[in-house]
Amino acid sequence: MAALDKILTVDEMKAKARRSVPKMFFEYADSGSYTEGTYRDNESDFGKISLKQKVAVNLENRNLKTRMLGNEITMPVAIAPAATGGMQIADGEIKAARAAEKYGIPFTLSTMSVCSIEDVAENTTAPFWFQLYVMRDRGFIERLIDRAKAAKCSALVLTMDLQILGQRHKDIKNGLATPPKLNAYSVWQMMQHPIWCARMLGTKRHTFRNIVGHVSGDHDLASLSAWTSSQFDPALDWADVKWVKKRFDGPVIVKGVLDPDDAQAAIDNGADAIVVSNHGGRQLDGAPSTIRVLPEIVDRVGHKTEVYLDSGIRSGQDVLKAMAFGAKGTFIGRPMLYGLGAGGEAGVTRVLDILRKELDTTMALCGERDILNVGLHNIYSNDIPPRNAPVARGA
Repeated sequence: MAALDKILTVDEMKAKARRSVPKMFFEYADSGSYTEGTYRDNESDFGKISLKQKVAVNLENRNLKTRMLGNEITMPVAIAPAATGGMQIADGEIKAARAAEKYGIPFTLSTMSVCSIEDVAENTTAPFWFQLYVMRDRGFIERLIDRAKAAKCSALVLTMDLQILGQRHKDIKNGLATPPKLNAYSVWQMMQHPIWCARMLGTKRHTFRNIVGHVSGDHDLASLSAWTSSQFDPALDWADVKWVKKRFDGPVIVKGVLDPDDAQAAIDNGADAIVVSNHGGRQLDGAPSTIRVLPEIVDRVGHKTEVYLDSGIRSGQDVLKAMAFGAKGTFIGRPMLYGLGAGGEAGVTRVLDILRKELDTTMALCGERDILNVGLHNIYSNDIPPRNAPVARGA
């Protein structure tokens, strides 16, 4: 898709996705809970951090390679788990996984993906990560973990912040469902995007294939939706990290941490890494941005485990700022979904190209040749959040 070469920013990719994807699915990717204040802060708080420019430094032979969970990657970016990638474009999760594999970075498949674990495994060669929600039906979760093992997933990403669903007004107003409910409003939305419709007609993947056919009972769309909504377990606790880790018998990354005490608890219960995340502003509206709390979590547990950052990354500069504050890697969810909606696998690849180019240029202009040397010395000290400081709300 030659037109993708003219897209220079994630925001431009977002605009193209908006034109290409039915409203209900685009707004799923581009929404937060309630007032969406935390969603906005995740992005805007990065803009409050100033970088130090350095000159007269040898900038030859620059390096963006690093490691996550001991594996070398081409840059400190991983694909975050994001539901309904397969509704941004047909077979979306497969296309995103292929882009990540070719780029040499981790891909994480969501429990609530349209393409199943097996679909992705059959269409890729590199091991990928699988994101797990702990549900009430523990038999289903045991089978899900076993399926991830059989697909040779190299890590589980255990999301801890979805015991209770945050209300997302746009999804309710749009009548979001996977597959879409066929009513006048949804049909009208889809008719505005004939290319999207044609692609969807060419695939068999239209629903949550990690769930359909893998839970007891026959479920139509309505009953499956009700079953899924009732399954997120409000009794989830830290002991479940130990249970999941024992069942999987491999690395477990705990995602959804915003508090240093929670980070410590995750480690105490067997977590192999931590993802500082507020679910992209889709759960607790009014929670701080992830970049705002990253320094104190790194200060608390960064010497014990790898700390990653999710939520709010929209540029290579954001990646560098997260690394400067002590993150060992970052995750992108919405930029990946925008890339899928705008151009499928090529769109995700273009998003990664944009992030890589900006990260490399920014690192160089900060006087660094190696991403592993980036640190607080690259940030103006008055922009570093002091420990236990009150959280300032953005617009």
